[in-house]
Amino acid sequence: MRKPGPSLGKGLLSAALCSLTFAGAFAQTAAPPTGGTAASGTATLSHADKKFVEDAAAGGMAEVELGKLAEQRASNPQVKQFGSRMVQDHGKANDELKSLASSKGVQVPAALPKSKQADLDKLGKMSGADFDKAYMKHMVDDHKHDVSMFEKQSKSGQDTDLKAWAGKTLPTLREHQQLAQTFHASVNK
Repeated sequence: MRKPGPSLGKGLLSAALCSLTFAGAFAQTAAPPTGGTAASGTATLSHADKKFVEDAAAGGMAEVELGKLAEQRASNPQVKQFGSRMVQDHGKANDELKSLASSKGVQVPAALPKSKQADLDKLGKMSGADFDKAYMKHMVDDHKHDVSMFEKQSKSGQDTDLKAWAGKTLPTLREHQQLAQTFHASVNK
């Protein structure tokens, strides 16, 4: 019987190391998502967190576009100012969310969903006092929804960064909601 030579021993050692490397790589990729950082350096988001990102991004884009419309179509100076504020505040929040989502490996929608586009189209056909009333009513309803969505995310979101961003953004949304209610009441007198 022939005794194994050095080359056979090296071959077994290489095969064993290769097996361990493969098993380690498989264990890392097979691990369930936790909302933290994955082995590749990008974070994974739960379905609920991804849905929040999509909804918040769509809502923020709509606020900016509707705000631009208010700057052009409103007759009441307060409504024009409110529209300008929506462009500024939601534009900033959209940029923050886009950056945060990108760091988590999620892309925000590039275009408005059909329902938001329909709202924009409907209000785009109005001007003056009619626009002021319809826009401010929309802003009251929209910010009521936004505040509720962001409160839920800030309390029960799974991703800590997204949860913190929602909490940080919430006071501005509450202020928007209060202003929308005040201006809505004033244009309906």
